[in-house]
Amino acid sequence: MTRGNVRRRLALAWWRQMALTLGPLLVLCMFFGGGEATGPTVFAMPLFIAGVASMFVSLKPFGVYKRSLIAMQKALDTPAEPAAWLKLAADRRVAFLAAGLPAWIAALAVFAYLEPVALALLALSSVVLLYLYRIPRQLA
Repeated sequence: MTRGNVRRRLALAWWRQMALTLGPLLVLCMFFGGGEATGPTVFAMPLFIAGVASMFVSLKPFGVYKRSLIAMQKALDTPAEPAAWLKLAADRRVAFLAAGLPAWIAALAVFAYLEPVALALLALSSVVLLYLYRIPRQLA
């Protein structure tokens, strides 16, 4: 498989993860977010705080991903390149899970009637974290 094909597959995996991260929140907001809410419940603020705190879970996987990127750049045009691509993809899959936590917690917070602005902030934080895991152009 060529380097371009691997990059294309990794780009498609990134878009797929974006859909899997934001999809539950969008679906739940569509079906349950428009109802008559009497106001945020007792669980709204703890869920928002948990969503914000879950961004810090992404720190360790990001370090692993960054080291994997550096190893990938060193392995370009060597016999170790295919193994380095596989390692990079595996490390990125783990990091995707950590990056998606704020949006998934926001999806749970829909049931606690968390304010739409807070839901949007949690979703945006997941998008920003996922953006960190795009494959840089230097690896093309």
